[in-house]
Amino acid sequence: MGGAFYEPLDDGRFRSTGHTAGPWNAESQHLGPPSGLLTRALEGVPANGSFAIARVTVEILGPVPVAELEVHAEIERPGRSVELLSAELRAGERTVARARAWRMLRSDSAAVSAGFGDPLPPPETAQPSGRPEGWGSGYLDAMEWRPLRGDFDVPGAATVWARQQVDLVAGEAPSALQRLLTVADTGNGISARLDPRRWWFINTDLTVHLYREPEDEWIGLEANTVIGPHGAGTALSTLYDRTGPVAAGAQALLVRSR
Repeated sequence: MGGAFYEPLDDGRFRSTGHTAGPWNAESQHLGPPSGLLTRALEGVPANGSFAIARVTVEILGPVPVAELEVHAEIERPGRSVELLSAELRAGERTVARARAWRMLRSDSAAVSAGFGDPLPPPETAQPSGRPEGWGSGYLDAMEWRPLRGDFDVPGAATVWARQQVDLVAGEAPSALQRLLTVADTGNGISARLDPRRWWFINTDLTVHLYREPEDEWIGLEANTVIGPHGAGTALSTLYDRTGPVAAGAQALLVRSR
C-alpha cells in the first residue's frame, strides 16, 4: 500500500489524506494519525543535550476534519534535566487537539531496569484481520492488524499487533515514537465492551508513559476497558515491541446511550 496519512505543505501545514479517516465518519479523522503528527512536532523541538520523551498526553478538543491542518510545538517549561513541551493542532481557526510531553535527560539505568513483564507471541503467530462489516475505510485499512485475542468486533479485552502500511508524512519514515502514538489511540476501539450502534464511548484524551522506544515496526497493544456506573470509563493499554512492553497508555471515556 502506498501513500501517507499527511502530505507536507509549508510552515507546519499538512494536507490530510483519506487514510486518516475514522471508521464512523469519512470526514473526521481517527485520532491515531493526529496523535502521531503532534508527536512529530514535539520531537522536532530542539534540545540542548541528549533528551528523550517520557510521557505524551493528547487532549482532544473536537473532531479533527480530513482537511488541511497546521501544527506548532514549543518548549513550555525549559530545564537542564526535565523539560515540558507543548504542541497545538489547528484546522482553520479552530484548535482541534493539544499535546504536552515531558522530555527527560537520558542516563544509563540499564543495570537496574526491571518490571517490564513478558513479551507477546510474535505477530507471525497471528492471522491478519479485516475491517468489520459496516466500519469505514481509512485508518483501519492503512494499518495491518494481527489479533492474538479478541478483535474490533469482539466485545471485551483484546491483544493485537499493528503495523503502519503508509507513512505518517509523505516522504518520511516515521520515528519509533510516532509509530507508537499512531497505534496507542486504538486501545479504546479494540477493547470496546459496548455495541457502538447503541452506545457512545468517546475518549477525550490519550496519555502514554514510555519505558523505552520500540525497536520494531510492529506495535503490540494489550487493552482493557473499564466502565463505571456514572457515565465514565477508562481504556487501559500496555504497548509492546517484539522484546516486551515499551509503554503504558490510558484514555478517559465518556459513556452514554445513543
